[in-house]
Amino acid sequence: MRKRVLRMYRIVRKEVLNPAVKLMDIEAPRVAKSAKPGQFVILRIYEKGERIPLTIADYDPGKGTVTIVFQEVGKSTKLLGTLNEGDYIADFVGPLGNTMEVPKGAKKILGVGGGVGIPALYPKLKMLHQEGYRVEAILGGRSEEYVIFRKEMEAVCDKVYYATDDGTLGKKGFVTDVLKDVLENDKEVDFVITVGPVIMMKNVCKMTKEYNIPTIVSMNPLMVDGTGMCGACRIEVGGETKFVCMDGPIFDGHLVNFDLAMTRLNMFKKQEKISLELYEKEHGGGHHGR
Repeated sequence: MRKRVLRMYRIVRKEVLNPAVKLMDIEAPRVAKSAKPGQFVILRIYEKGERIPLTIADYDPGKGTVTIVFQEVGKSTKLLGTLNEGDYIADFVGPLGNTMEVPKGAKKILGVGGGVGIPALYPKLKMLHQEGYRVEAILGGRSEEYVIFRKEMEAVCDKVYYATDDGTLGKKGFVTDVLKDVLENDKEVDFVITVGPVIMMKNVCKMTKEYNIPTIVSMNPLMVDGTGMCGACRIEVGGETKFVCMDGPIFDGHLVNFDLAMTRLNMFKKQEKISLELYEKEHGGGHHGR
């Protein structure tokens, strides 16, 4: 009987983007070679760890690396955040999911991103910029330090607008406040891509529907196996049940039932809180406590 050989994936770069968000470049040549904007990976920190789905924030086929950005909100992401350059994670599966399609004839594209949705939006706008589209973006967060990937976005966009809850960067308010101004004054925008909190994407899509502008979203629901077998990631799109791992994560934003998606996201909040409290009690600020 052949012994199973575990392939480990090395962390070659780690960067702290703000108190809650970290970036890592993972050495995964096969994933980097095949990745396309919009796709995601599922990783496990150790063999018996939780499966974490993360949208690919960037990829470099030449270096063989894939960039992930994650917010430390639960046990597994806190655990991931304790790892450093040179450490390894057990599994890094991908690329998974679909990629975006731009409507025929579209010329000017507007990206709308919030929080950790901004890095997920970045590779899409980067590709469109490289393909010659006119690209602009609206980025938002609670305050200036939570609006990440600003330099990267400014490098691939003709113009970037900002909105923060406290007014420390750009307009004080929400991305939808800026979106309304842009759509009122710029009739050339003919396609919108939005990635961020579900409530933000819901409000963006509600507004773009009023202006009859095609809009796609990237959904990030609860996910377990990532192969369409468990059904945990199901959402409703156009009145039909879809599995984000197989049918998504990119969907027509005007067809998504966001209210149902938000309800499902909150289903296991209590269990997630208990798991995090137990982890912090047992491991404190230690390493990955396998």
